[in-house]
Amino acid sequence: MVAGFMPLLLGCASTGLTISSHLTNVQLTNPNFRLVATNVSGEASSKALLGVSYSIGPGSGQLALIPLGENRQLYGTAMKNLWSKFESSNGPVANRKLALVNMRYDAESLNLFLYTKVTTVIVADVVEFQ
Repeated sequence: MVAGFMPLLLGCASTGLTISSHLTNVQLTNPNFRLVATNVSGEASSKALLGVSYSIGPGSGQLALIPLGENRQLYGTAMKNLWSKFESSNGPVANRKLALVNMRYDAESLNLFLYTKVTTVIVADVVEFQ
């Protein structure tokens, strides 16, 4: 009986929802910043066999038996890809006072007969403070 449930316990799961427990409010009323880039995006995906993926608003997740890759931190990977894309067009972020504003999150899930894929996308504008 227990052996029949063992494959279910050996699967993988990943999610792409990050709920922050802190809030920083920045008022962009003074002209001490400039808009550096708009609609910079980063995305991350997780693929698997014999599973299911779902997307609800900004949240996404996947539960599967056979992962097809190592990516399990969808939000972190999407954010890292966003900054990499920004750096390729606007130079390094080190020693700069940058902030992401107007952040938007999107999630997509694909469920076929045996294959499942979940994708998390982050899009934001970047401002630099002087």
